Amino acid sequence: MSDNKADITSHFHASPSCEIIPEKFDIEPFTMVIFGGTGDLSQRKLLPTLFHLCKDQNLPDEFSIIGFASSERSDEEYRELVKNAIIKYGEDDIENDCWDRFNRHLYYISGNFDDENSYKRLSQRLEDISRENKKGMKEVLYYLAVPPRFLPDIFQHLSYCKMCKDVYDNRVIIEKPFGRDRDTAIELNRIISTSFDEHEVYRIDHYLGKETVQNILFFRFANSIFEPLWNRRYIDHVQITVAESLGIENRARFYDSAGVIRDIVQNHVMQLLSLVAMEPPIGFEADYIRNEKIKVYKTIRAMDNDYIDKYTVMGQYDSGTVKGEEVPSYRQEKDIPDDSATPTYFAAKFYIDNWRWAGVPFYLRTGKRLAKRVTEISIHFKQPPLSLFKSTCDVREPNVLILSVQPQEAIIMHIGVKHPGIGNQLYPVNMEFNYESDLEGEVHFPLPYERLLLDCMKGDQTLFASQDGIESMWSVVDPIIKRWEESSLPDLPNYQAGSWGPEKARALLKNDGRQWRF
Repeated sequence: MSDNKADITSHFHASPSCEIIPEKFDIEPFTMVIFGGTGDLSQRKLLPTLFHLCKDQNLPDEFSIIGFASSERSDEEYRELVKNAIIKYGEDDIENDCWDRFNRHLYYISGNFDDENSYKRLSQRLEDISRENKKGMKEVLYYLAVPPRFLPDIFQHLSYCKMCKDVYDNRVIIEKPFGRDRDTAIELNRIISTSFDEHEVYRIDHYLGKETVQNILFFRFANSIFEPLWNRRYIDHVQITVAESLGIENRARFYDSAGVIRDIVQNHVMQLLSLVAMEPPIGFEADYIRNEKIKVYKTIRAMDNDYIDKYTVMGQYDSGTVKGEEVPSYRQEKDIPDDSATPTYFAAKFYIDNWRWAGVPFYLRTGKRLAKRVTEISIHFKQPPLSLFKSTCDVREPNVLILSVQPQEAIIMHIGVKHPGIGNQLYPVNMEFNYESDLEGEVHFPLPYERLLLDCMKGDQTLFASQDGIESMWSVVDPIIKRWEESSLPDLPNYQAGSWGPEKARALLKNDGRQWRF
C-alpha cells in the first residue's frame, strides 16, 4: 500500500469497531441423514463441505452422518467412498487426526426409497446413534439429495415410520427443482406438510450461499448513500446476467425435460431480482426478509401472450467455439433428441409495478454455452439532465453499479472523471472493490453449501425459500413456459456456442435505446 493510500484509509482501519472477530456457532448435537448419500451431489458438494466444517471445528463433538442409498455397502465401505470423494472434490487435505475425527461419525443404510423395511432399519439406527440436544430432543436433519420423483415415497415412509413430526427435532432440506410449475409445487408442498411443519422445511438454492449475493442486502441497507437513489427517479434500468460457458454436462435427461426457465430462471434469477428490488425489511430475520421478496414476485407485471411474444427471447445453442475448443450443438449432446425444442437461453424485459420501480425495466438473461461464465447485476443510473462536459466517446456512459457474483466476487462503480491535461475531457473509470484482493488479512470465503448447511443446523431460514415464495416465483414464469410450449418455435438452434445468444436478445434492449453491458 502506498503512503498516500495509507494516510487516506488509516482512520477507518484504526477504528476498533471495525475489528472482525470470527464467529463461532453453538451447534447442537445432530444426526444428518443424506438420502442419495452416494450420489453426485453428495460426493461433489455435501460430503466435502461437511468434512470442511468438521475440520474448522464448526461442528459439535456429538454428530452423526448417515448415508442412505440403494447400493450395498457396509459402514466401512461408505467411509472409504466418502474419503475418496473428499480427496477428489474437496479443497481440504485429509490430515490423519482430522479424518479420524470425521470418519467415526459416518454410517450407512442400504435400501430403496420405497421399501418400508429400509426405513425401519434407519429408525433403529437413529435411536442407537443420535444424541439429545439441550431441549432433551434428538435433532435429525434429512437432506433429500435425490431426483424429485423419489420425494413422495420418502415423505410417506418417514411419516408412516414415525420419524418426523413430534418425534424428533426435525429439519428437512430439499434441493431444486421445486415442482415443474405452480400446480406441482403446490402439490409438493402439500405432501411435505403431511410430514413436516413449514418452519422445519429448508428449500435450498446454492446461489443464496454466495457471499456477493448475501452482500446485496448489506450493501443496500447498511450504506445510507445508495438507498435514496434506489428507485425510479434515479435508476434508468437494471440488468441481471447469469451466463454459463458450459453445456449441459451429464444432466441431459433432466435438462431436456426442464429447460432453462425451470432450471435457472424460476429460482436463481428470481432470487437475484428480488434482492435488488425488495423494500427494506423491518428486521434481519427470516420471515421479514422472505416476506419482502414475495412482495416483489407479486408485483411483477402480469404477462399475456402478446407481451411474452414481444419481450421474451428463447434460444438453443448451435455448435461453435468456447475458450478455443470446438463444442457440439445442444441437439448433438449425448441423450438429447435430434429435434429437441428445449430452450437453453432466456432473455426478457420485466417490470415491477410498485411505487419504487414503476416504469423501470429489468432486463434478464441466462443461457448455456455463452461467451464466458459470469453472474452479475448491473444498476444503470439515469444520465444527468444537461451535458456540461466534452467527451471523445461516441456514447456518453452513464453511472453503473455492478455487483459481480462470479467468476470474481466484486463491487464496481462506473463513474466519469476529468482526464488529466489542460483540456476538459470527460473520462470513464471504475472504482472497484474485489473481495479476494482488497480485504486485509486472511479471509475465509465459505463455500455456498457451507453457509447454508450451517444455517440449517442453527435453524436460520433466512437464505431458504418459503412455500409462498416458491409458488409466487412459479406464478411469474408459468405463463412464459406455457406460451413457449404452445407457440410456433423459432428455427432452432438460433445462436452459436461461444456467442452472447440470439440476435433478438440484443434487439430487446436496442429497441429501447439501450444495450447489454457486454
